[in-house]
Amino acid sequence: MEHMKQVSVFIKSIEISLKTGPDICDITPEIRQLIKESQIENGNLNATMVGSTGALTTIEFEPGVVEDLKMAINRLAPPGLEYEHEKAWHDGNGHSHVQAALLGPSIALPIRSGQLKLGTWQQVVAINHDNGPRTRTIEVTIIGLAA
Repeated sequence: MEHMKQVSVFIKSIEISLKTGPDICDITPEIRQLIKESQIENGNLNATMVGSTGALTTIEFEPGVVEDLKMAINRLAPPGLEYEHEKAWHDGNGHSHVQAALLGPSIALPIRSGQLKLGTWQQVVAINHDNGPRTRTIEVTIIGLAA
């Protein structure tokens, strides 16, 4: 009788300190380490940044592209405009909430043969959009078939 592999679930958090937004940090090494720890060969990694002023995405983590993304984010929801959020909270970060919502807090990534399946120039990045430095928690769940 052939042994059937069972689906495994691996859960862990990443803590990352980010500067005033938009600050973009490459978290690919941390993600790869979690995949290694999980021992999952084929499956899916889901990551979510906790908080309403942070986001996750992928990009080529190269200084020019990173600056281009920061400028694009600020063009989409510029700081200094009048935001309804400010009328209630007066905390100066209405733009931060809008920027984060446009990019989104979560990302799903494939794992194949025990490796994160990304393009050659593609890295996973965490972004703080808030108007002050923040320590962010990223909740990671890896589901798949173990080795």
